[in-house]
This record gives sequence, C-alpha cells and structure tokens, in this order.
Amino acid sequence: MMSPKKDKETQCELCLKAYHNFFICLDRADLLYLNTEREAKTYRKGQNIFEEGHKTHGIFCIKEGQVKLYKNGFDGREHITRIAFPGDFIGLRAVLSGRDYSVNAAAMEETTACFIPKADFFQLMIKYPDFSRRLMVVLTQLLAEAEARLISIAHRPLKERLAESLLFLHNSFHNTSPSYPTPYLNLTRTDLANIIGTTPETVIRMLSTLKEERIISIKGRKIYILDRPRLEFIANAKY
Repeated sequence: MMSPKKDKETQCELCLKAYHNFFICLDRADLLYLNTEREAKTYRKGQNIFEEGHKTHGIFCIKEGQVKLYKNGFDGREHITRIAFPGDFIGLRAVLSGRDYSVNAAAMEETTACFIPKADFFQLMIKYPDFSRRLMVVLTQLLAEAEARLISIAHRPLKERLAESLLFLHNSFHNTSPSYPTPYLNLTRTDLANIIGTTPETVIRMLSTLKEERIISIKGRKIYILDRPRLEFIANAKY
C-alpha cells in the first residue's frame, strides 16, 4: 500500500473552520509551534487514516476532503457512524479516553488531514481552558447527533432517513467543479446505504423515486438537490 503524501504547505490559520472553532484562542508562539509539530498528509480515496483496534498517538484535523468513520459488521458490511468534514477532528474520543481507536477512518475522496501528537494536544488543553471548552462543545454535539441517529434508525421510515441524510450532508459539505458549478454531493450508493442502514439497491430505488419527483437530479454519482422544501418536508426536519 502506498503511504499518504506529506503536505508541507498547510498552516493552521489558513484552515478557517478549524482555526475559528478551536485554534483562535492560541497565542502566536503556540500557533507557530503547532504549525511546526503537526504533520499534514494527503490520503487517496479509500485509504485508511487509522484502523479500529490500533493504538492512538494523537488526533487528526481534516483540512480538505471528507472522511467516513465506520465499523465492520458481522455481515461484512460497513456501518458508518459519522462523516467528518474540513475543520473536524477525528480520533478525539479515543485520545481523551486513553483507549485504542474504536472505529476505522477512511478517506471518501482525496483528503488532507493534519496529525497532532497526543502530548502536544494535551498541553493545549491544559494551557488554554477555552480550547478545552470548545472541545467539550464538539463532544456534546457529537453525542447529540449519535443519539438522534439511533432514534432515526429505530423509528423513521427509510425515505425520511434518506432525505434527512441528504440535507445534512449537503449542509455540512458539498463539491463544485468548473464542469459542475452547482453544489452537489458525490458519494457511492454503498456509502449512502451504510449511513442510513439499508442496502445499496434500496438506496438506488429511493433516489430514482426522488429523481422522478424532480426533488433531486442525478448525474453519475453526483446528486443535486433541486427542491429543498419538498426534501425537508419528507425528512420532517428543518436545516
């Protein structure tokens, strides 16, 4: 397997979401130290960033791309527990608990992630109470999202769960390109199925129905939201 490619150009203050959410409370000297000590690497689509059961040596901050956190089920399927986007930390719970990684993390597209050693991360928490407070807010939000997802999977029909996931993913992160300037989602039907807890075949059928109803359009793997109010109505959620 090829090693991830190192990126020496990344600076923490240029990652606007991560900087404003976490690192803005650091003084200039510590920010420069973090820029020097953290290691930025670029991962290919499908490449693992860390694996379940491996020891934790630090946390990763997503600079570009998107990462799926998942567990392998007894049925051989992936069960996606979370999608991480630019500015998000991954591996945070394992580092804070002192345990091994409890999930796998893999790039869903070409992704750049910065690794911060555990010792440096804990020093920031000790020196900057506001940094620790911001981390607690994030952990609380992640817990709330996990609880909401469990309730959704247990009680909501598949079509509602699909609509809810499309809205969440679109709001969290979407792609554009010169050829496709309109925001779109770009993920495999298998990944989408593993997010909402069903089969790829079922997802394909439901997406086709939404397309026929002119709520979304589809070009290959790309999904475009055409009628957001109707999708929100199906999801029974306001984003």
